[in-house]
Amino acid sequence: MQDFSAAFGLAFGLIASGDADLFEIVGLSMRVSLTALLLSCLIGFPIGALLVVRKFFGRGIVIALVNSMMGFPPVVIGLLVYLALSRAGPLGWLGLLYSPAAMIIAQTLLIAPIVAALSRQVLEALQAEYDEQFRSLGVSRGSAMLALIVDGRYGLVTVALAGFGRAVAEVGAVIIVGGNIEHLTRVMTTAIALETSKGDLGMALALGIILMSIAVSVNLGASALRAIAERQAYA
Repeated sequence: MQDFSAAFGLAFGLIASGDADLFEIVGLSMRVSLTALLLSCLIGFPIGALLVVRKFFGRGIVIALVNSMMGFPPVVIGLLVYLALSRAGPLGWLGLLYSPAAMIIAQTLLIAPIVAALSRQVLEALQAEYDEQFRSLGVSRGSAMLALIVDGRYGLVTVALAGFGRAVAEVGAVIIVGGNIEHLTRVMTTAIALETSKGDLGMALALGIILMSIAVSVNLGASALRAIAERQAYA
């Protein structure tokens, strides 16, 4: 086991020197999480907007279901994706298990309900404000959804940042479907778990510092966007 102070020194040394293995792991983490975020937004924003503009039988149940899926255990999602992509599973012929694509699928399923539920909350306030105007102009549901998404863009970016923070910090699902394979599916969270178990605290701390820096940056970005949105609302 490395000395604690020496481990911190090694961690900062790895970051400062631009260690190839370290930044390969960081790069893969960012690619996987950002791709999953993009897919989640493409799925979640329209669902959130649809739940706002369209009233239908069972809408309350659908909303409750989407909200409950926000707390779905990541390891269960990982297990379900594993079963679907395994050789005996219905999608086994795709050969995606233990690949970055499998990790993207798992993260997308994990954060899409979060994006959908939070975007519905953001857009519901706008719908209450614009509903009468939409009715008087005869705006179609599709146009109303698009208008709400465009007008609520700052709030939705905050939602996306929350989803990204959830995705990049995920370990349970991605280790099940990715396998934590070196130079292929090893991301920051799974590498931290592995390096800590090996006693290589320098690499684990370097990855932890970068991961925490990303988390802080995401929170600062979300706060800045909320402030911008509030200023525009009062303008």
